[in-house]
Amino acid sequence: MTDPHQVLADLTAEGKVLDGLLSGLDEAGWKTPTPAPGWTIHHQIAHLSQIFDMAGLAAGDPEAFTAMTSRLSDDFNANVDAAMKPYLAQEPGELLATWRGKVAASVANLGAVPPDQTVPWLVRPLPPAILACAGIMETLGHGQDVLDALGVEREWTDRIVHLVGFAVLVQDFGYEARGLNPPTVPFRYELTLPSGTPWEFGPEDAENRISGPASDFCLLVLRRRHRDDLALTAAGGAANLHLDVAQAYRGPAGAGRQPGQFATSATS
Repeated sequence: MTDPHQVLADLTAEGKVLDGLLSGLDEAGWKTPTPAPGWTIHHQIAHLSQIFDMAGLAAGDPEAFTAMTSRLSDDFNANVDAAMKPYLAQEPGELLATWRGKVAASVANLGAVPPDQTVPWLVRPLPPAILACAGIMETLGHGQDVLDALGVEREWTDRIVHLVGFAVLVQDFGYEARGLNPPTVPFRYELTLPSGTPWEFGPEDAENRISGPASDFCLLVLRRRHRDDLALTAAGGAANLHLDVAQAYRGPAGAGRQPGQFATSATS
């Protein structure tokens, strides 16, 4: 079971890592294009601000959150663009302060929800610790875009364990995004955290197995690296397909990244 206090502490820590990159950027730096087509660093932080605003509202004022989501359209991309618009209008310094405040508020509000209760979210209510894991996923994913835009290599830590577990929990997302039927066979995951600690899940005798560095698995499910550039191995047809479609977020898969797009690996 995910420890709510630990995942919130690790979410805060991942935010500080990204903050360290943003704090030294001048106005021109915020306009740096990222690997996400059409998105600058400013876009990435505007999106994160909006995501954490929603999480803080869901935990702090569930009725207001439900009222807000009831007004969303069926157009996923249009909803994203509309939600980002007020944040994109902010100057870099203002946006940085806004993002910091939204992260702090969401952590505080999620921490105030009893662990055995749920928080309303876009599709179904989630335990606060799971929603915090989703926050780590968002921070690592969009943070990776910032790192890549600036040519900085990430220093991986075992905090990614929360993303690993979350990605396994939401294994079906990648299939649903492509109109495919999720697998019905069990998977065995044998991953290694940055510290060298093994992370294992699933039946030991499962025919479909995925193994390799946990950091590479995170880059895969975030769709920030192509599988060909990662040291992940798959045994079994279902596991092999999973390396093509895996994603740890709902909605359109996007183009992802191309093989060899990055000159050097971001794994460690």
